[in-house]
Amino acid sequence: MTNKKYEPLLQPFTFSNGIKLDNRVILAPMTNFSSNEDGTVSNAEVDYYVRRSKGVSMVITACTYGTANGKGFHGEFAADSDEMIPSLRRLATAIKDQGAKAVLQIFHGGRMCPPELVPNGEVVSASAVAAEQEGAPVPRELTNEEIEGIIHDFGEMTRRAIEAGFDGVEIHGANNYLIQQFFSPHSNRREDKWGGSVEKRLTFPLAIVDEVKQAVSKHAKESFLVGYRFSPEEPETPGITMADTLKLVDALAEKDLDYLHVSLMEFWSKPRRGVEDTRSRIEIIQERVGSRVPVMGVGSIHTADEAAAALETGIPLLAIGRELIMDPDWVQKVKEGRENEIVTTLSKKDQEKLVIPYPLWQAVINTPGWFPVED
Repeated sequence: MTNKKYEPLLQPFTFSNGIKLDNRVILAPMTNFSSNEDGTVSNAEVDYYVRRSKGVSMVITACTYGTANGKGFHGEFAADSDEMIPSLRRLATAIKDQGAKAVLQIFHGGRMCPPELVPNGEVVSASAVAAEQEGAPVPRELTNEEIEGIIHDFGEMTRRAIEAGFDGVEIHGANNYLIQQFFSPHSNRREDKWGGSVEKRLTFPLAIVDEVKQAVSKHAKESFLVGYRFSPEEPETPGITMADTLKLVDALAEKDLDYLHVSLMEFWSKPRRGVEDTRSRIEIIQERVGSRVPVMGVGSIHTADEAAAALETGIPLLAIGRELIMDPDWVQKVKEGRENEIVTTLSKKDQEKLVIPYPLWQAVINTPGWFPVED
């Protein structure tokens, strides 16, 4: 029997295009480093998603790339050619067979791509400015023609997602990858139509939204979700401020998107700069655009109490990531009134039981502070 306090988490939700979710809990997109060498989805990856698709209402996959120089991770699966549609279909089907909606996260890594994963080791970005981290390569500035090509590739990834049977795509405009690099005054120092003022730095992200929406109207025979994920601030100077982000979300709210996904490590984190406001970033964003487009929050939510408190901000959707690696039965436990049985730590003996692919397991147990790991 569900505890009354947690009933809001289990309420259905219907998007404006009619797609209905069984509850408010979504599997957040998380890189798993576990695809095959040829870019196809691996058996271990499928098993990992199947294990986590039974209780949540929607699964947002790890990101996939659609341009050869956009591959951001070892073991990242590909959506860069029609040959990859059967692989994508296998993943979409596996998720949907468990009762969850399947959303493909589409991206380009830009200057964050490891040189060994891109053609000729040539990393690209909006401008020739390296990321502020040790050993980061200086990227080559993209030409106008290349930029147009990448925008086209986002449309093609969307078409492949539709043909593979996904219920939607999420445009990955967060976490310092290429779309964010164009919006950021740190990585974008261009003086043409793609850079300069905050409005000009919005040109590339909005062009991708338009291209994706166009692909949906052209190829989708039924309702298909388009979401957009963004990081609200950057620590660098110059960098994206909360004031910039409010301009971004205002522009995105005009684009008839199905949801905006705020990428945060900590749900209740507060702005660094750009606004005089003591509330959390998520509350500021929800107040700004929540009446125009559904907002999805995320960030270090582990217990049912934390999830319930997060929904009280007014956001309708909650993505949970690391916690669903540690406890894939989270939603079922809340539903059955067993929320006190939710597991919030990992044991080094848990890999097999939790169906975690080996490359992801290595990252989980060897990245300090990422997970609470017990011996």
